[in-house]
Amino acid sequence: MALEGKHKLVPKHKILSDKEKEKVLNKYNLTAMELPKILKSDPALEELSPQVGDLVEITRDSSSAGTSIYYRVIING
Repeated sequence: MALEGKHKLVPKHKILSDKEKEKVLNKYNLTAMELPKILKSDPALEELSPQVGDLVEITRDSSSAGTSIYYRVIING
């Protein structure tokens, strides 16, 4: 499920499936806890029903950099 920016400045957020999460972690040779964090209470995640430990893919569009993908692990907050 993805949040299609209700606001122009909110990038697309998507919670990855377990299979997608495993693929990302293997690709970068990381554990989830080594990734940057995002709070479960973050307003951008509101409609995604996030769970602690989920991996969020954030897709940002930029006129200078094109499209960038970032990953965050959800923590309590």
